Amino acid sequence: MDSVQGSQAPQGGETSQKSDATQPVVSQKRSAPKSANDKHNSFMASLSEEEFTYKRLKYGDIVSGIVVRATPHEVLVDIGAKSEAVIASKEVDELAREGNRIQVGDEILAFVLKSEDQDGMTVLSVARAQEERDWRDAEVSQKADAIIEAPIAGYNKGGLIARVGKIRGFIPASQLEIAARGRGERDLTEQDLAAQTGKKLKLKIIEIDRARNRLILSERAAMREVRRDAKARLLEEIQEGDVRTGTVTSVADFGVFVDLGGLDGLIHVSELSWSKIGHPNEIVKPGDTVQVQVLGIDRNKNRIALSLKRLAPEPWTTIEERYAVGQLVEGTITKLASFGAFARVDDGIEGLIHVSELSDRRINHPKEVVKEGETYQLRVIKIDSAKRRLGLSLKRANDEDTSDYSQADAEEWDEAAEGAAEDAETAANENE
Repeated sequence: MDSVQGSQAPQGGETSQKSDATQPVVSQKRSAPKSANDKHNSFMASLSEEEFTYKRLKYGDIVSGIVVRATPHEVLVDIGAKSEAVIASKEVDELAREGNRIQVGDEILAFVLKSEDQDGMTVLSVARAQEERDWRDAEVSQKADAIIEAPIAGYNKGGLIARVGKIRGFIPASQLEIAARGRGERDLTEQDLAAQTGKKLKLKIIEIDRARNRLILSERAAMREVRRDAKARLLEEIQEGDVRTGTVTSVADFGVFVDLGGLDGLIHVSELSWSKIGHPNEIVKPGDTVQVQVLGIDRNKNRIALSLKRLAPEPWTTIEERYAVGQLVEGTITKLASFGAFARVDDGIEGLIHVSELSDRRINHPKEVVKEGETYQLRVIKIDSAKRRLGLSLKRANDEDTSDYSQADAEEWDEAAEGAAEDAETAANENE
């Protein structure tokens, strides 16, 4: 019979012979009818194969599934196991309180709490799955040296507590930007830390230890990169003549440093005010917000020269609009010389009180009448905007007739003014 022949192995020279069928002998064997015992074995094998396709779950596995039933206190999920899985009832209630209701058809990611409960069902946790995902995301961020954002949930004496998804992260005080800006970590107060609560900070992950549930973050490392990128953008786009808003970072004898957003520019003391000043801190303080004009850029050395005074009109260009001969003004004595006294009027312009205009009596030196730092009522007797000269008089402050002030002691006043101009030029050169 064909079935018997098909079950017999070829022998001797018959190995090179082919049957009339197009399939080889071995294929004929597979298609031959099976005995009852063979059918039983085949059935059992198919059951094992089907059984094998079920997921063998254990605590800690992360699985995905489709919600097939959702009630206020119970959620069943098809995760491809022997039976449906259930989300812990306490978690369902918690999700509902947070406004996160799970609905039939939702695809969810879950953490296996129990592979099988007393009812033979797998118990799942959605929250623990999110935490697991957050840990994995944190590991990816650390490897990529990426910057993340996280809200500050609280603080303790050592630093700040941040929420990175479901994970509790810690930012040591030494890794805070407020400590890097000159306030050492030992100088940070509880109020400093409390003020950060609720803010969102840019951070980098510097340590992960899942076994100890430890996630350490750094704001300083993140901000270094942020400033580096901002500096590169700023140097690329900034142009001479630009008007920028910045924050005063420090004040020195020679000028003021202003953060323009990633890079500090310098306002030289000579560019702070149109009037003479004793020290830059008379004009600005650290933390002040100022508008400045860009005077020059050295991209090779990452230097930017700024001016504060050039955003205001140069006082001498409008002096004739604001002052008139014969007008009374208040002036503060700034300097004494043998030929007279310099006085600064209200808007910072300095005028000269010639020695002959200090008193009706003859004097040898201005110090006999006035003192530096004192303020007096003075009369304007001459204005020369082209030469930047303002003539003042102390002795004429109480005069009623002011008709001839424009010609009063013109030659003496001009000679003294020439000396004042030379002094001012010398002082400007010394400042540079």
